[in-house]
Amino acid sequence: MLESLIVDQSGRSYECTSDCPDMSSYMSRCHSCRVERGCFMVYDRPNYMGNQYFMRRGEYADYMSMMGMSDTIRSCRMIPMYRGSYRMRIYERDNFQGQMYELMDDCESIMDRFSMSNFMSCNVMEGHWLMYEQPHYRGRMWYMRPGEYRNFMSMGMSGMRFMSMRRIMDSWY
Repeated sequence: MLESLIVDQSGRSYECTSDCPDMSSYMSRCHSCRVERGCFMVYDRPNYMGNQYFMRRGEYADYMSMMGMSDTIRSCRMIPMYRGSYRMRIYERDNFQGQMYELMDDCESIMDRFSMSNFMSCNVMEGHWLMYEQPHYRGRMWYMRPGEYRNFMSMGMSGMRFMSMRRIMDSWY
């Protein structure tokens, strides 16, 4: 069975089974959505930009008010299932400079764990992660897949600080 995200606009629906950088040609608004299988990040702007929201299997009858989102989903990204180990390095400055800490599990608060108020770059070596702007997995979130993230500001995260992070586990699927 394929992973799928179904968005609905007053009786009309559109089904996504893979990444979709621009959904505006399929529907102008979205009143509800359902994830039948898998996990997705949905974005309120095209090309995986803007506010991000994590959705796993379930029904989101009125997701806009629940998440404080506008009535649009403009793009979505399927998060592949991952069953390996998790590893990420965070750095206090851009381009992997300054103090470095390595994570292999969830972190409720980088301030409590590392006495660190912010970090500016990271290298996700293994696994898929959600980063949150507030401790205890609250506030706006950002999806990080394996790769090097040298400068958060250049990625459109101007003014965003990450204070907690958690692994996207296979049990979420």
